[in-house]
Amino acid sequence: MCRQLAVSRESYHKWLKRASKASVNKLQQHDTDRLVKGLFYKHKRRYGAPRIAKVLRNIGIVINRKTVAKSMKRQCLRSKAAGKYKATTDSKHNLPVNDNLLQKDFTATAPNQKYVQDITYLNTGEGWIYLAQVGCRGDDQARRLVFMERAVQRVILAVLL
Repeated sequence: MCRQLAVSRESYHKWLKRASKASVNKLQQHDTDRLVKGLFYKHKRRYGAPRIAKVLRNIGIVINRKTVAKSMKRQCLRSKAAGKYKATTDSKHNLPVNDNLLQKDFTATAPNQKYVQDITYLNTGEGWIYLAQVGCRGDDQARRLVFMERAVQRVILAVLL
């Protein structure tokens, strides 16, 4: 066969050895990629190469950070930074706070006894719209849309829903 291919026996055997080694490397690479991808998604896409390599070493797999980084790059896996916690409520103030008169009892026997309100934010193509609604418990017809506000313009609606 070497004569028909016009190659020496030595070259053929070197090629054969390289090819078998490459297939072993590809299998190892595939296993590494599978492990890295699994850990990446298990940790909510927040772990980068150093942390994934540390986890793999802790479970007994000998691996280098650079090998994990190459695997992540091959698979287009990029870690995202966890969002920083930001407190949205300032409870430590000296402003007056109204008492909770309802104590989570929203039942009413007649209209105009108890009112409830809600606010929500809607993302539109023109920006955020803030939507507030006030309802009167005990009177199903008294739900009203109180206001809708855009970033620049305020539209006050008293529309019966």
